[in-house]
Amino acid sequence: MRAVLVAGLLVAALTVVTLGCVSGLEPGMLVLQFAWTPRGFGEIIHVWPPEDLQRYRRHLLVDTVLLLAYARFGWLLATRTALFRPLPRVVARCVPRVLPLAALFDAVENALHAWLTEMPRFGLDGVYLLSTVCSTLKWALLFGFGVLVLWALARAED
Repeated sequence: MRAVLVAGLLVAALTVVTLGCVSGLEPGMLVLQFAWTPRGFGEIIHVWPPEDLQRYRRHLLVDTVLLLAYARFGWLLATRTALFRPLPRVVARCVPRVLPLAALFDAVENALHAWLTEMPRFGLDGVYLLSTVCSTLKWALLFGFGVLVLWALARAED
C-alpha cells in the first residue's frame, strides 16, 4: 500500500510542476493537443513568443516523467489494492492496463510534439492527426480510469 501512496503523491507533485511549466501559455497546451492540422498547430505555436515555445518544449521532459509515474500508479492501484474487486471480473482484469496505455499514447504525443515544434513541418497532415488521435485516446483513458475508480467505489458501498 505504501508504494501506491508514494506513486500517487509523485503523480500529484509532478502534475503541479507540469501545470506550472505551461501556465500562462495562450492559447493553452490543451488547445495545441487537439490541433489536428498543420495550419491549426502552426497558428498556435506562432502566437507564442520564442521563450514560451521553449518553455513548452522543456515541459515535455517533465511530462515524460509524469506519464511514467501515472502509469506506475495506475498499475499499482489496480494490482496492490482491493479497490477494483467489486467490478465485474473482466473489467477488473483490464483496469491495470488503462493508465499504462494512456501513458503510451502520451509518450507518442510528446515525441510528436517535440518533433513538430522543433521546426516547421509541411505536408505531414497525417502526423498532426496522429498526434491529436494520441491526445484524444490519452485523455479518454485518463477520464475512463477516473470513471472506473468511481464505479468501484460506488459498488463497494453496496
